[in-house]
Amino acid sequence: MSTGVLALLSFLPILSVMVLLVGLRWPASRAMPICYVVAVALALFVWQVPGAQVAAASVKGLVITLTLLYIIFGAILLLNTLQESGALRVIRRGFTDISPDRRVQVIIIAWLFGSFIEGSAGFGAPATVAVPLLVGLGFPGMAAVTAGMIIQSTPVSFGAVGTPIKVGVDGGLSSDAGVQAFAAEAGYAGDWDGFLSSIGLKVATLHACTGILVPLLLCGIMTRFYGKNRSFLEGLRVWKFALFAALAMIVPYLLVAWQMGPEFPSLVGGLAGLLIVVTAARRGLFVPPPEEAWDFDERAKWNPLWTGKLEINDDHHAHRKIGMFRAWLPYVMVGGLLVLTRLIPDLKSWLAAQKVGLSDLFGTGLNADFKFLYLPGAVFIVVSLLTFLLHRMEWAHYKLAWKSSLKTTAAASVALVFTVPMVQVFINSAGGEAGYAKMPEALAAGVAALTGGAWPIFAPVIGGLGAFVAGSNTVSNMMLSLFQFKTGQAIGVDPTWIVALQAVGGAAGNMICVHNIVAASAVAGLVGKEGLVIRKTALGFLYYALLPGSLGYSIVWWSQKGFFNVGSFLALGIWACAIWLIVKANRSPSSSEH
Repeated sequence: MSTGVLALLSFLPILSVMVLLVGLRWPASRAMPICYVVAVALALFVWQVPGAQVAAASVKGLVITLTLLYIIFGAILLLNTLQESGALRVIRRGFTDISPDRRVQVIIIAWLFGSFIEGSAGFGAPATVAVPLLVGLGFPGMAAVTAGMIIQSTPVSFGAVGTPIKVGVDGGLSSDAGVQAFAAEAGYAGDWDGFLSSIGLKVATLHACTGILVPLLLCGIMTRFYGKNRSFLEGLRVWKFALFAALAMIVPYLLVAWQMGPEFPSLVGGLAGLLIVVTAARRGLFVPPPEEAWDFDERAKWNPLWTGKLEINDDHHAHRKIGMFRAWLPYVMVGGLLVLTRLIPDLKSWLAAQKVGLSDLFGTGLNADFKFLYLPGAVFIVVSLLTFLLHRMEWAHYKLAWKSSLKTTAAASVALVFTVPMVQVFINSAGGEAGYAKMPEALAAGVAALTGGAWPIFAPVIGGLGAFVAGSNTVSNMMLSLFQFKTGQAIGVDPTWIVALQAVGGAAGNMICVHNIVAASAVAGLVGKEGLVIRKTALGFLYYALLPGSLGYSIVWWSQKGFFNVGSFLALGIWACAIWLIVKANRSPSSSEH
């Protein structure tokens, strides 16, 4: 079968997701069973993968689904605990005291706090923390989910203490003799960690150049789709604060990647940015004055599609007196425990070893395990229990928090039960009697054959599609890093830059990743509206794939084509467009442009 035909067939599971979820707006609970059947049919009848392997991949997907539901439940439980204790009311007042402007609030919570949580835990934890907190502050559920997914970009490559690089890229490249030889020739003989760090610095550089506009994009999308005037430009009027917040996170992020390697950029960048920006905002620096603060329209005028089953109503706890420190302490404990359990080697090893697992499923070599103490869900549950004691809650209120959390989590289970097994069948499709490469690799090979020397522009898109189906930047990097490296060598450019573009695209793919959006939507009680979220986050993904791809093209072809090449023109065009929009937004402060 030709490379092109094989690539088209590989694309069918992704296309079915796009058509059913985004095009026809079906809920994931209805669309994903069909997408699962498409992936299974291709694996069995085209790739001719043994039935036992398809079954094993499906079972592995079910175990991963259990881990996702565990994290979702823990995040919702913590939010409901804070609601029932009255702490959420205090937290909401605290953010209003910093600024009543929703644009400022979403930047602090989603961009900065979310980046810190991504750096410490990764694997969807930022959305499960930031999304319910935003809902608790009065954001429409869909606006909160959209914000939580848009920031799943810049910090993701260094999430979970560098896992996408240290595990993903390493797992994709380290076993190849050609890559080892290239590393030795580049001066990294016997220093594989140094070679990985050099790739990590390239990744951080591309992210820094792209991520500087993410807070602005976040605000623009929020005001365009959820604002009273439906104006993208209203979000850009907070450009001073947005760029300040972007730099406050990105500068330490880039310095840490340069000096310390890929483990801590997002963690340190998010924490440093949070401290700098909150301190500055409390003093009124770069924050719009109260009379210019932007807010959503009154709740009665919201589109019913924006809201879910997660309703925050803590007025009945207004009589409870909880100080700001005690109200925030649970989230401080979440961040602290996530960091400690990822940075203390002995503790990390012990927690990871406590698991329930299935080995060599149906004799295929596939394994699946449930690390019930290491997963962020355990941290959320432990902190919820501690909050019950620290906030001196009544048992009846705490029992209500558990009951509502279980109900919300159950609603998400149907979609995930088919979404994750579909992904596992897709990525475990190698070894069939037809002799084809696994579906993600076949798809990438087809695109590479089409694009030739323009490949750097498309490399992030392939990385993003890898994350779209795998639900993980780490898995995308593991699947596709070697392919990207070899493609870079084939077109005659520095292959480490192509691998860096893969990692950046894989990070951006989290914005549109189906099961991450299902999980984040479940946290907000928005089960069944996943396609509507993808329609919005796709804008962020397009930006985050095109700009790094353009920069990458310019960098790798600079020596042969000079500064004036397609990549540099595209990159400069994107930045020029951003500047033009900012100027336009601030020249017409009272208008309602769309």
